[in-house]
Amino acid sequence: MRPLQTILENAARSDRKIVLSEGADPRVVAATRAAREAQAARLILVGATDEIVEAFGGDLPDGVEIYDPENAPQRAELANAYHELRAHKGMTAEKAEKAMTDPVTAAAMLVRAGYAHGTLGGAVAATADIARAALQIIGTAPSAKMVSSFFLMLLCKDHHARKGAVVFSDAGLVVDPDAAGMAEIALSSSRSFSALTGQTPRVAMLSFSTKGSARHPNVSKVTEATALAKAAAPELMIDGELQFDAAFVPSVAARKAPDSALQGEANVFVFPNLDAGNIAYKIAQRIGGAVAIGPIFQGLSMPANDLSRGCDAEDILHMIAVTAAQVDPDVSECRAL
Repeated sequence: MRPLQTILENAARSDRKIVLSEGADPRVVAATRAAREAQAARLILVGATDEIVEAFGGDLPDGVEIYDPENAPQRAELANAYHELRAHKGMTAEKAEKAMTDPVTAAAMLVRAGYAHGTLGGAVAATADIARAALQIIGTAPSAKMVSSFFLMLLCKDHHARKGAVVFSDAGLVVDPDAAGMAEIALSSSRSFSALTGQTPRVAMLSFSTKGSARHPNVSKVTEATALAKAAAPELMIDGELQFDAAFVPSVAARKAPDSALQGEANVFVFPNLDAGNIAYKIAQRIGGAVAIGPIFQGLSMPANDLSRGCDAEDILHMIAVTAAQVDPDVSECRAL
């Protein structure tokens, strides 16, 4: 799968440090070995030192460190920083100290404190816990108005008439964005697609209508969102409202939207709500045979991503590479543990 190879190569060049909050999980251990073989990232594994060392057979790979929440020398520093960060929400020093025993919270604080470039979890923890830590601790990027998510969909099977990587957004986080929110998702998704693939984004704003074929407030939301995104990024190739076939199939676009700049060759698909996006990615994955990587969060000040609890080691490897590739090239080296 060439798109995945490109992401792995981009991650290897960036040489970033990613913290995994479920360090002793067998899938994480296998993915860590694979990530180091591919040099996709340097890694910090959160968990009990003896359990992690035993999982690796007594010998950690080069480029892998352990953060043990029970006795790490950085624990007091992280607890103090967490107390200061959340004091306005009633966080006490005692609660902050206890919170640092939670691996998801500790992993996010390691990123915030500069010990890692990004974090990844969710093989065991619930998505809500991963998202909460990301939003409360890592926070929204100054340039972003909201945090959203996307799935990187890989079309690599013989039966796929069009091969390569496309983005489905938002298919995992924002339930029902308004026009401004949908426009922000489009802008973030275009940047994410470019960062991960190196290709020029071609953004389709999706609806059940194509260019006025139906009238409904839901259609109006998509047309308004398209206008807002165009005004914010005039250089971006974006069009809407479009049905999926008019955005994806050139022959259909020629009939339904002959004046569209996309010409049926969109690679970033922005859905009007989470119902549509989540259902679409699962149909593409389960019936269409696409590989779905995600949900991948976007709009955070530093990368933080979620895993499915049904993930395998290969899924985790891919997400390690994605998380590393998401790090801003201008971000400096991490502090040493």
